[in-house]
Amino acid sequence: MTDFIGDIHGHADKLEELLLKLGYEMRNGAYSHPERKVLFVGDYIDRGPKIKETLQIVKAMVESENAIALMGNHEYNALCFHYKNPEGGHLRKHEIKNILQHSKTLEQFKNKQSEYEDYLDWFKTLPLFYEGENFKAVHACWDNQNIEYLRNTLLKDRLTDELIYKSVKKGTELYEAIDETLKGKEIKMPDGLSFTDKDGMDRNKIRIKWWENPASSTYKSISVIPKHDLPERQINLSELKFLDHYGTDDKIVFFGHYWLEGELDFHKDNICCLDYSVAKGGKLVAYRLKEESVLDGRNFIYV
Repeated sequence: MTDFIGDIHGHADKLEELLLKLGYEMRNGAYSHPERKVLFVGDYIDRGPKIKETLQIVKAMVESENAIALMGNHEYNALCFHYKNPEGGHLRKHEIKNILQHSKTLEQFKNKQSEYEDYLDWFKTLPLFYEGENFKAVHACWDNQNIEYLRNTLLKDRLTDELIYKSVKKGTELYEAIDETLKGKEIKMPDGLSFTDKDGMDRNKIRIKWWENPASSTYKSISVIPKHDLPERQINLSELKFLDHYGTDDKIVFFGHYWLEGELDFHKDNICCLDYSVAKGGKLVAYRLKEESVLDGRNFIYV
């Protein structure tokens, strides 16, 4: 009996409001429910005003066995930002773009270095994916071939120090599998097109719907975020590592990451994104899974 909660990004007040709405109560230092537990799909840090408080809530729930917390790309990025590169610098470069992404987290742990490092150690305990009897969950993309590779490579579906160092080497199977699992699949936009993302960065790649058949998709139809200027022509399949996609006969899969807006909805009967941009004034969203094998809009709960 699981409640899935989307990206929080340091909005602890919203998280507590949502947990109370779901019927959880604070007991012995952690939120709990008599019959249910939470599965958080990642991205607890950066952007929001109460990052430390968010981590306290989530970690306490995990340690009391009232929740499972997955790793998001922001937790992975924080680890790489912290780890030193043997060749100089850090695994995630301390360039302006990356510093700005982590700035809220670093500010809120000012003069609390050891406490922050304890949370970094905790991040390494977070699995990159989870599969239950009637569902799957991941931060950004469940690609069966990537997940199978990670099952055989990670330690209990988690990263070790050695794997973190190896994971930043572009072009390797480990890099590609982690990058797509935590950040989604992307393809280049055609004809030199680009767009400005939510952080004001110019981008020439779009995040794609990994649950759609790429062989029958156009640039416009496969983009996760609707863009009116994308052409209705077949995408360049050579840019994709795998041409398979998440099937309609597979388990319900829950994920976050994509900064959706507007009314809550499903992409398909078994495809549920829970990120509705709480860090940009949107909703913090949960889905209350019961015993259904097909998603039911009545089971969305949000604040």
